[in-house]
Amino acid sequence: MTPTFHTLTVKEVRQETEDTVSIAFDIPEELMESYQYKSGQYLTLRTEIDGEDIRRSYSLCSAPHENEWRVAVKLVPGGQFSTFANEVLKAGDKLDVMTPMGNFTIDSDKSHKRSIVLFAAGSGITPIISIAKTILTQEPQSDVTLFYGNKSISTIIFHEEVEGLKNEYMNRLRFINILSRENLGTPLLKGRMDVEKTNQLFKVFLETSTPDAVYICGPEQMILDVKESVLANGIDPSAVHFELFTTPNSAKGAPVEKYEGPQIDANVSIILDGDRFDIALESDGESILDAASKTGADLPYACKGGVCCTCKAKVLEGEARMDVNYALEPEEVEAGYILTCQAHPMSDQLVVSFDD
Repeated sequence: MTPTFHTLTVKEVRQETEDTVSIAFDIPEELMESYQYKSGQYLTLRTEIDGEDIRRSYSLCSAPHENEWRVAVKLVPGGQFSTFANEVLKAGDKLDVMTPMGNFTIDSDKSHKRSIVLFAAGSGITPIISIAKTILTQEPQSDVTLFYGNKSISTIIFHEEVEGLKNEYMNRLRFINILSRENLGTPLLKGRMDVEKTNQLFKVFLETSTPDAVYICGPEQMILDVKESVLANGIDPSAVHFELFTTPNSAKGAPVEKYEGPQIDANVSIILDGDRFDIALESDGESILDAASKTGADLPYACKGGVCCTCKAKVLEGEARMDVNYALEPEEVEAGYILTCQAHPMSDQLVVSFDD
């Protein structure tokens, strides 16, 4: 299904911490099918601020069984949308909201009996809590371990909700807070979730069991460190899943080698919603998405940083390369999918489809 914007009504704006709000949306009955989602997916929100089209993607912190569509927005100094969401947005307002997207997901099955380990830092908790709620409610034989890093107790987003889950599922949920600026009484729980800290946590909490899956969400360096640690501790790479919640500051860790070859002039055909249009893409390094947008094409996109997969399309003819890729799984790349915001032709004729 091609990602599509619809204008939705804000149902509630709720203060979660001093600098974070959660936003719930009303979904009209006729759009319910389009907005069905998996735990871990995100919504892209669009509005106009000072005459500029602003788009931002935020993970759903609700879980599908809750029949709610709620995202959390943390205030970023100087952030246009986050400032608007925290200081201006209110119940009853309208926002353009794209249908759910994202590969950072988990499927539940009540017959499963498995151990899921979750690592989150800061607002990286948003997709993680959705995954936790799904496993706890939909898989009665499975257990969850959640490691959550923050600066202090007051900055813990969804603190009461997670504590409530811990009380409700006390035999199946372990919740471990790690604070960088406050002391919880033991050195193990103080500091940042770097490689050394994760190794310590693994030894204390996970050494006697092997997680069936590990999900990580937070800043780039935290993800890289936690991933390095869990792999070094013997977790199968196929069981480790991660999602960045900001555009990386560098290409470190991106599974794409730097391209130093010639750029190619190409005729690019783009298929979207059954329609096909052609553009001439000159060898100036411009991405397929940017070149198409200049012609007036309304292609789906959000971050333009290779982090989300909103602009995902499939190569049907020809070849293309990507600058970076933080969103597509290896099997998707193997199947011919690209992030058009990062993609450039490698053949003089190229056909890509958003409909596949």
